[in-house]
Amino acid sequence: MGFAVMTMTDAAAARVKQIVSNSGPDAAGIRVGIKKGGCAGMEYTVDLVTEANAKDDMIERDGAKVWIEPSAVLYLLGTQMDFETTKMRSGFIFVNPNQTSACGCGESVELKPADLAALAKQREAETHA
Repeated sequence: MGFAVMTMTDAAAARVKQIVSNSGPDAAGIRVGIKKGGCAGMEYTVDLVTEANAKDDMIERDGAKVWIEPSAVLYLLGTQMDFETTKMRSGFIFVNPNQTSACGCGESVELKPADLAALAKQREAETHA
């Protein structure tokens, strides 16, 4: 049995559903990816999905659908996607165990590929606990 690349909080699911409902009848969800850029080296991307890509992984919570680009999967394994609103900003945030550092402004991150052996060992320990 496999496991989801990412999870999303109730707040993230609610925001995804709000984005989809405000984006017209062709909107199906959002796509999360990683691109090179920013002062720390990588940035998360979030785009509207009108047509699913069969190669993308997909997670769903309460009807909110998020697709994950294949090139980002190894960097996003174990990540929790959340949405927060503060006095200064509102947006998706990613609690990513593969993040090794971030820039001061929080717009870019440094990521390492997930350690698949460690993830398998952790999953095995959880199923036997």
